[in-house]
Amino acid sequence: MKFLQTPWQTVGPFFAPALVQPGMEVLGDANTNGKRIEIEGQVLDGDRAPVTDAMIEIWQANAAGRYDHPEDPQHNIPLDPTFHGFGRAATDKAGRFRFLTIKPGPVPGPNGKLQAPHINVSLFARGLLRRLITRIYFPDEPLNLEDPILNLVPENRRPSLIARQIDGHRFEFNILLQGDDETVFFEV
Repeated sequence: MKFLQTPWQTVGPFFAPALVQPGMEVLGDANTNGKRIEIEGQVLDGDRAPVTDAMIEIWQANAAGRYDHPEDPQHNIPLDPTFHGFGRAATDKAGRFRFLTIKPGPVPGPNGKLQAPHINVSLFARGLLRRLITRIYFPDEPLNLEDPILNLVPENRRPSLIARQIDGHRFEFNILLQGDDETVFFEV
């Protein structure tokens, strides 16, 4: 007897109604420690058309550089009870998304080197068999020069990981899914 494997199926488009609830794009409140920031962007496909049914998840450390996770070994750094570090947003009809959060602090990286402040990003969308993983770094951040993960990326591709500052607290981070200036995605 011969069994056939079930083929992979694409995921979605069920993100917004099933997995994204109002308020998940807000990661703290008025009592959260740190510089409040807004990250807005757009998810675009290879033809630069908006991806209207994507879901973006972010995961980040608090302003002191500690993740709200039991396996974060930095017990000497306090947790912020008003900040959980996880957010989720769906793209709208223009492929846009937005998060209200705080700028994260630096966290330990490989071989004890500090990683620059960054936000971990997962992207889910129709047509993707697996989530795409990338990072958002901040412009003019001195630790970017020594970040062990950012420096794994060829220098000419690093700009796809660095948000563009719009004003004092707003940043733009677009996710491009194909092309010469495609966002860098990591295999994890």
